Amino acid sequence: MDGRTYNYKLFSRSDFSAFWALFTDNLVNLLILSGVCRFVFQMPAEIVFGRIVPGAAIAILAGVAVYTYLAKWAANKQGKDVTALPYGISTPVMFVYLFGVIGPIYWATEDPLLAWQVGIGAGFMGGIVAALGALVGPFLKRITPRAGMLGTLCGIALVFIGAVPLAEIFEHPLIGFTSLLFILWGLIGRFRLPGNVPAGLVAIAAGTVIALVLGKSQIDVSGIGFYPPVPYVGDLVAGIQYLFANPELFLVLIPVQIYNFIETMNNVESAEAAGDRYPVGLCQVTDGAGTMLGALFGSPFPTTVYIGHPAYKRLDAHAGYVVGVAVVIAAAAFLGLLSFLAGLIPIAAAAPVLVFVSVSLITNTAWAVKPTHMAAVSFAILPHISAFLMVKWGSLMNALRSSGVEGLPALGDDSLTAALLTEGAHFEGHLALSQGAIITGLIWGAIVADVIDGRFKAAGGFALAAALMSSVGIIHSYTLQVPQFDGISIGYLIVGAFLCFYPVFAPKEDLEHRVIVPDEPDFIDDDVPAQRA
Repeated sequence: MDGRTYNYKLFSRSDFSAFWALFTDNLVNLLILSGVCRFVFQMPAEIVFGRIVPGAAIAILAGVAVYTYLAKWAANKQGKDVTALPYGISTPVMFVYLFGVIGPIYWATEDPLLAWQVGIGAGFMGGIVAALGALVGPFLKRITPRAGMLGTLCGIALVFIGAVPLAEIFEHPLIGFTSLLFILWGLIGRFRLPGNVPAGLVAIAAGTVIALVLGKSQIDVSGIGFYPPVPYVGDLVAGIQYLFANPELFLVLIPVQIYNFIETMNNVESAEAAGDRYPVGLCQVTDGAGTMLGALFGSPFPTTVYIGHPAYKRLDAHAGYVVGVAVVIAAAAFLGLLSFLAGLIPIAAAAPVLVFVSVSLITNTAWAVKPTHMAAVSFAILPHISAFLMVKWGSLMNALRSSGVEGLPALGDDSLTAALLTEGAHFEGHLALSQGAIITGLIWGAIVADVIDGRFKAAGGFALAAALMSSVGIIHSYTLQVPQFDGISIGYLIVGAFLCFYPVFAPKEDLEHRVIVPDEPDFIDDDVPAQRA
């Protein structure tokens, strides 16, 4: 750059297609959280649509304002068009707050108002933890192989953003297949639709029309009104006081917020892999501050840089798509349109857009890492399959209880665990892998990538860090705990010690020549020596 300001246009025609993808993602999250709060936790509509949803909209507006500015800054710095970082409510963390914070308070007290107060208190305190991630985020980004960061995101994309919506499509095939057709045509195949209309818009519209014809959708305007955002300082203070009176709840909050700022770091790395560089520390502060602001205005749910930037980059979006989503979400929240949209747009019509986001992220990762590191990406995906299984097993048990089955043992019951093992379902192993899956995937992806590169000491360092985190319950445990060394922690110590000492004692020829497995495709040159690091 010669010092002149780059002429970056915030809005472009291509933002329209990207808008529908990101809007769908945000809308689905808001529909899920509002439905759970209303029908599972019995919160009145005044709290859900009058406080939680407007508070979430305020957080999204504030965060999008920052990320729009960052897009313009990045374009000027890099001298090229960039795609603004997508932003919204963190999907995995949303479920933790629903069923790990709000749910237990409601079930223990049957007081939906208290559950909401504790929720916003937890959101505010969690936002502080997330913002503090900026202190270590740049360092972690510098030392962690890209394959580890992107691989663990691929795991989330594969099972939660891809597989679940795809199942929804097959449950409602007339609606879902119709929408999926336009996604395949216009977004994955990248063919121009007649009139150059956005494929995402056509997909959702076509699915909604069919749903209306089939009676699977309805037009209900009863919830439309005016719900202005209001700060709830007294309720926030009450929630924080309850947290400090019951400090065991922090054992849920701290690990999940560590997850949240690592998720931000990974998503910023995903954007860089797609060609757009952003300051990870500032993004983590923004996410934490947005979460705290949302909590002040009534939303318990953390906000974050969204997964899926490569998909929007592929659509050649600028910043207009995130601005459009923020404005429309805010209008829907403040005017009570969310309940209207919930009845109008079936999940099956929106699901193909999420499948596209999932496929794009995984595809971009394959191009963004060197071929030898795809083994690390594959390894990083695996813990998320365990997390998916645990979620679905839990749902199965809840469904059985709801259907009237009595005397069911709880998941984790010794006899049930033994019976599952007999059937080939390794409950204990999947449970351990599912706790802190994003961190576990990142760590194992980093270990594998560093071993492939011959960076044994770096790989050993990740294993030793995993031993420490496992010992205090950040990973492989439901809650934080006094340091204790169980089998998993000791296993990490063994792996770490070996990797750290191997390059010291290994024969020189073993470090300078690799063994290639016969009859298997291999991208590693056997004459490339290991890096002694």
